[in-house]
Amino acid sequence: MINHGTAGKGGDTVAASVTELRLKFPGEGSFIFKDLSLSIQKGERVLLLGPSGCGKSTLLQILGGLIPHVIEVPLKADEIIVPASRGYVFQDPDTQFCMPYVDEELAFVLENRGIEREHMVRQMREVLDAVGLHPDELHVPVDSLSQGMKQRLALASVLLLEPEVIFLDEPSALLDPDGRKQMWEAVWHAAEGRTLVVVEHRLEEIADRMDRIILFSPDGSIIGDGSPEWIFRTFRRELAQYGIWYPGVWENFIRLMEIRQAEAENSASRSGLTPLLALKKYTGFRANRPVIYVEAAEVYPGDFIAVTGPNGAGKSSLLLSLMCLLRFSGQYVLCGEGIPETAGASRKRRKKVCPPSDRIGYVFQNPEFQFVAETVQEEIGFSLKNPGMTSLNQVDETSRRFIRSFHLEGLEQRHPYQLSMGQKRRLSIAAAVVCGQPILLLDEPTFGQDARNTFAILDYCLEMQAKGAAIVMVTHEEGIVRHAATRVWEVLDGVVNERPDAGLHEERRVGT
Repeated sequence: MINHGTAGKGGDTVAASVTELRLKFPGEGSFIFKDLSLSIQKGERVLLLGPSGCGKSTLLQILGGLIPHVIEVPLKADEIIVPASRGYVFQDPDTQFCMPYVDEELAFVLENRGIEREHMVRQMREVLDAVGLHPDELHVPVDSLSQGMKQRLALASVLLLEPEVIFLDEPSALLDPDGRKQMWEAVWHAAEGRTLVVVEHRLEEIADRMDRIILFSPDGSIIGDGSPEWIFRTFRRELAQYGIWYPGVWENFIRLMEIRQAEAENSASRSGLTPLLALKKYTGFRANRPVIYVEAAEVYPGDFIAVTGPNGAGKSSLLLSLMCLLRFSGQYVLCGEGIPETAGASRKRRKKVCPPSDRIGYVFQNPEFQFVAETVQEEIGFSLKNPGMTSLNQVDETSRRFIRSFHLEGLEQRHPYQLSMGQKRRLSIAAAVVCGQPILLLDEPTFGQDARNTFAILDYCLEMQAKGAAIVMVTHEEGIVRHAATRVWEVLDGVVNERPDAGLHEERRVGT
């Protein structure tokens, strides 16, 4: 029985609840939830915390009424209470936009609330300012925004709705540190007197502001339910065992990073000073507009370069242009071979310009952009099926090794689109780097990951770095910048500069 906006057995203080919930996705052998019961009271701020793939996002979709009414998944429950007035921010912002332009997306909400047209622009500006999104004009295409800017727009749309219950699924995963702080301040203000239910891996900005944490095990069962202080004190061993973020977790990984970095430094010194990638007076374009500029830069064997900067600065555009997915002008040398300029070239000529896939691997910010196969195992094996690796046994063995390394066991035959967002992210990385290319470009590879999987991704990158590969990673994770990166490129207003106060190779600076 599903109640919409009614109190059910819990009384009029219940905002959302499930009783004896059982759910299993079609084709799966085990239940995600088996006889799960929980209740969220009106006015509570509740964090759903657990390892990647334990069902947090699925549960949020049930509590928010998306499953089974919008997303058809068979389930059984004695009772489900769904709030009548609710707003939902998806993990992937692209999945919730209804309109092609920013102003139209926001106006869609205001029109449903019956707001008069003359008041709309003021309310749009106020909510965008609250979430830290400042477009030059309101009538700009949503597709022209960076993923972080899209995440802010998605939150702005929900805040305009003024719902009684707000559901947030990883709302800060793609935001820079300042953006996260501003976004959460907007949430706290909007949630005053309302109910807030959050799925989030980044706890530093929110743990002390939540009333309650519900802690899940990998199989989707509840192992703890109480105040943040009690959860962190009582279940510290489980938090570490399941790889869940908790205060101080980075310290447990620093020693391995230091060992890997020492190996990488030795590898880099043995490899000499010949750069794997070199840029000079390099400009990347979206349409005919320049969006990224590098005066001069070189990437060496053993480098781990963290690319940082605010949302919309041009970080993703840099990587896309290096893959020739955006047009570019200037000098671009990859493994000693010049890549022809594509700015001003005909469409036919541009299609022929592509960096060799055996030299450079690329992980998109949105993992779904790169899936090409029907199963997880086939996705990883796809890149291996080339003339240099003809043995099916070799392809199968390598695919299974990467499945284990990226914690995708038991999902070998699942379609990539049926994975959780965290699992999709790990699959996209495994498929992109499986060939062991000497240069790896990764765009926000750890977003939406728990600690265990974040460290598994970093461990692989550090292992490849120690073997002489170069890592160029767009990231907002300060832990990666402080503890893993040997150099830091900062992108501000579309210009790349090296931070002279960061990294282990300060003598190699962009523009020198």
